[in-house]
Amino acid sequence: MTAVAWIALAAALAISVAAIGATMAQGKATAAAMDAIWRQPEAANDVRGALIVSLALMEAIAIYGLLIGLLIIFILG
Repeated sequence: MTAVAWIALAAALAISVAAIGATMAQGKATAAAMDAIWRQPEAANDVRGALIVSLALMEAIAIYGLLIGLLIIFILG
């Protein structure tokens, strides 16, 4: 394999691991929030607010993975 291929593989790995991790975490958090709202409907507003903040933080992980992948491509490639 050439150096460019290794760089592309590293970038793809960084992006994919971050995206998969963020997606799985968002799915679990959303399922738990829906379960909490189902069990206690009067707390829906509190759960919804906490869910939105946590989903934003989890999405930041995916964006960091994308940023690292792009940095690998543009700096090393």
